[in-house]
Amino acid sequence: MLKLSRFKICFCVLACMLFGFAANAANSNNSVDMYIRDDVYVDFQAFLAGRDVHQITSFSGYRMRRDVVDMVLALQALKLGGFDKTFNYQVGKVTLRNTNILERGKQLLSFDTYWYADAEKIAEHAYISAAVFNKGEYLAGVFAHPENRKVFAIDSLDDFSHFTSISTPRWHADWQTLKSLKLKKLYKDDEWLQQIRAVDKKWADFALLPFMPAVNNHYKLHSLELLAVPGIALTFDDSRHYVVSKTHPDGKAAFEALQKGLAILATQQRIKSAYIEAGFIPEKGSVKVLNSELISKD
Repeated sequence: MLKLSRFKICFCVLACMLFGFAANAANSNNSVDMYIRDDVYVDFQAFLAGRDVHQITSFSGYRMRRDVVDMVLALQALKLGGFDKTFNYQVGKVTLRNTNILERGKQLLSFDTYWYADAEKIAEHAYISAAVFNKGEYLAGVFAHPENRKVFAIDSLDDFSHFTSISTPRWHADWQTLKSLKLKKLYKDDEWLQQIRAVDKKWADFALLPFMPAVNNHYKLHSLELLAVPGIALTFDDSRHYVVSKTHPDGKAAFEALQKGLAILATQQRIKSAYIEAGFIPEKGSVKVLNSELISKD
């Protein structure tokens, strides 16, 4: 009798363990780990403020930034396209492009859109989505330290010949745009934070950043501080796209869902309106685009 009781106990324990393993496997199959930079995640959560991301229709407000709009639209498009898996966010100081985790199949997709020229470089390992910005649509501000007053007098393309900037050839569109300005000097640094620090310290005169209307185009990060030159903007001879890993187990399904969802959002005119409302496409006539004639028309 005692042996039978022990057998029953062992059987129950084993059954519970197997059930637990099965439940964990099911949860694992229904969720995807997603690596995300800590500052983006903090601003994403601050913008949501407890709201369901799939119900967001207004893109103005606190902590709004371009990569937060990218992330919200990607999540909405995936859901609309039928991709129902949840995401487990792995938050840290990760930079996808420096770690190659997407190409290696460790990251499903990039919530941060890529320039087409950059996406094309990894096309062997990544699907490239439909454009969310076409050539000439995306505008960037000229950001400098507030005390670097000479930069704030820039009003034409010719003025740039007196100034220095900083970027990286890894960001093809940014680099080519800056090269086209015939600057006094273009410095190279592959780390974004080091670029911002160089401009803050006035080692370089300016950097190109997305407009930040939620903070009056006044960018602050710890002790670093940059301000956009008012009334002017630069555009880029490239389009912006999401990239999805071809080597991730869910890559093909996610890409097909993303494409379908983006098409739905585009038909509803929700993509462009989101960036306009967020202030990343300034109202027509509110800024002078200094290099618009340099954009190819194809």
